[in-house]
Amino acid sequence: MSDPVSDPAEQAQQAFQQLTDMMGKGQQMMLEFWTKEHAAPPLVPDPLGVMSTWAKAWTAMLADPARLMEQQQRYLTDALGLWQRFLTPNAESAPVRDKRFAAKAWAENPAFDFLRQSYLLTASHLMQAAGQLDGLDTAEQAKAQFLIKQFVDAMSPSNFMATNPEVLAKTAETGGANLIKGLEHLLADLSAGRMRMTDENAFEVGRNVAITPGNVVYQNRLFQLIHYAPSTETVFTTPLLIFPPWINKFYILDLTAEKSFIRWAVAQGLTVFVVSWKNADETLADATIDTYVEEGMFTAIDLVRTICETPSVHTIGYCVAGTTLAAALAVLAARGEADKVASATFFTAQVDFSDAGELKLFVDDASIDTIDKLTDGKPVLDGRYMATSFNLLRSNDLIWNYVVNNYMLGKDYFPFDLLYWNSDATNVPARWHREYIDQMYRRNRLIVPGGMTVAGTPVDLSTVKTPSYIQGGKEDHIAPARSAFKLTRAFSGETRFVLAGSGHIAGVVNPPSAGKYQYWTNDAKADSLDDFIAGASETKGSWWPDWLAWLAPRSGPQVPARQPGAGPYPALEDAPGAYVKQRI
Repeated sequence: MSDPVSDPAEQAQQAFQQLTDMMGKGQQMMLEFWTKEHAAPPLVPDPLGVMSTWAKAWTAMLADPARLMEQQQRYLTDALGLWQRFLTPNAESAPVRDKRFAAKAWAENPAFDFLRQSYLLTASHLMQAAGQLDGLDTAEQAKAQFLIKQFVDAMSPSNFMATNPEVLAKTAETGGANLIKGLEHLLADLSAGRMRMTDENAFEVGRNVAITPGNVVYQNRLFQLIHYAPSTETVFTTPLLIFPPWINKFYILDLTAEKSFIRWAVAQGLTVFVVSWKNADETLADATIDTYVEEGMFTAIDLVRTICETPSVHTIGYCVAGTTLAAALAVLAARGEADKVASATFFTAQVDFSDAGELKLFVDDASIDTIDKLTDGKPVLDGRYMATSFNLLRSNDLIWNYVVNNYMLGKDYFPFDLLYWNSDATNVPARWHREYIDQMYRRNRLIVPGGMTVAGTPVDLSTVKTPSYIQGGKEDHIAPARSAFKLTRAFSGETRFVLAGSGHIAGVVNPPSAGKYQYWTNDAKADSLDDFIAGASETKGSWWPDWLAWLAPRSGPQVPARQPGAGPYPALEDAPGAYVKQRI
C-alpha cells in the first residue's frame, strides 16, 4: 500500500487527475446512455418550441423601443444604487431571503455578496420585462415567461462551481474530493437515466413504505385491487375505494405509518380498497380513457360492491384519476347506474382546464410533436419524461438544488420517503397520454356537454348528482386551486370544497398527527375561488377529520369488520402487491 499523500498540492493534483479520468468515463457513459435501447430517442431539433418562443418574445420586446429604453433605464438606476451601497463604508447589505444563497459564505465575502445581489436584481428586472411582452397571445406570453424563468434560474451563480463560495470552500477543504464524489453521483444517475434525489437504498416498497397490512384480492392487465385489513372490530357499511393517479405509484397515500392516509382511514372504521395500477407496458398499448373507465374504475366498483355486499361505494380520485372519475360518474348517470357510487372525493383534480396552470405550456404543437417523436413505434411514454416536466415547474427545488448538493458539493443523499416516491416514476400508455393531453388540456372538451365520448357515452358533467367532496391545494402548481374549485360548478349535485394549505402532495398528505398547515372552509355559496376565500374560515391542522365528518353520515351503520380474502375473491398475495414494485 502506498503512503498517504500529505502535500496539499499533490492531493489537489491527484484529485484533478481522478476527476479528468472520470470525466472521460462520463462522456463515454453519456454516449452509451443515449444509444441504449431503453433510453429516449433523440429529440426533435426544438423539442418544446423554445427557439420559436424566444424569437417571438424578442420581437415583442423590440416592438416597443420606448418601453425597452425605460426598462433599461430602471435597471441601470437600480444597478448603480446597488454599486453605490457596496462602495459606501459601513453600509449594510440588503437582506437576501433566497435559500440558494443561505450559506454564510455568500454574505461574509463582499465579492460574492455583490454577485448574488447583482444576480437577483437582474433576475427581477428580466422577469418584470417578461411580464410586459405585448403582441403575444396569452399562451405565448405565458410560455415566454416560463422559459425566461428557466433561463434565469439556470444562470444563478449558485449553480456554477467558480461562482459558488460554498463549493469553492468545500473543494479547497477536501482537495477536490467533493467533485470526484459528485461526478460519481452524476455517472450513477446517467446510468439509471434519472436524477436521484434521495438515498434510494434506504427504502423498499413493502418493507418501510407501503406497509399497511392487506391483501391483493383481484388483478387484471390494468390493476391489482388491494383490500386492507381492518383495525377496528366494526366498520361503516359503505366501503371506500381509492383511485390513485396511474402516472404515479399509489403509495403516496401509504408512505409510512405516520403519514399514511390509507392506514388512518382504516383506523377510522372504513373498509378501504385501493387500485394499484400497472406500470404500463406493451400489454396496455391500446389503452385509452375508455380502458381506465371500463376495465379499471367500473370493474373495481363492481368488485368492491360484490365483496362487501353493498349497493354502493365511496370513491376517491386523485389528480388524473379524479378527472377520469368525474367522467366515469357522468357515464354512470347516463346509464342509470349513478347509485353505485354513494359519494365521490376529489384530491387536486381538474375537469375544466382553462386555468390549468403551467402544465399547459407543455401541450402546444411543439410539445405534442416531441411526444410523438418520443413514442414513435413504442407502446408507452417513458415516465422519466413526465417526471422531468413536473420537476421543471419547480426547477430550483427539484433540479438545481440537487445539481449543487449532489454533483458539486458531493453530499451524501439524504433518506426522504417522499422524494423516494417522487423518483419512482411510472410509464403510461402512449396512446392514452396523447389523447389526454389533446382532449383535456388543449381542447378542454371534458367540460363541454357532449364534447367527449367515454365508454360509448357522451359525457355531460352537469348530470352528475353524486355528493362530492372537493379538495384543492393553495400552492398547487400542478392542479391549481382555481382550477380544482371549478369542479363545484361542473356538477349539479351537492358539493363541499376545502382549500388545503401547501401544494399537490403535502396539501393532501397532511395527517392530523403532524399538526402542519391549515385548511379553509366556506359553507356559503361561492361562484369563484376568490368568493370562497373572501368568506372562508381558517382551521389549523389537517383537513382529514373534516372529510370524515362529511363522509360518516353517508356511510350507514356499523357492521362487523370485513377480512380481506374472506369473501368471494380469495387473497392472491400480501399488500402492496407486485404491480407497485415494478420500476422503470
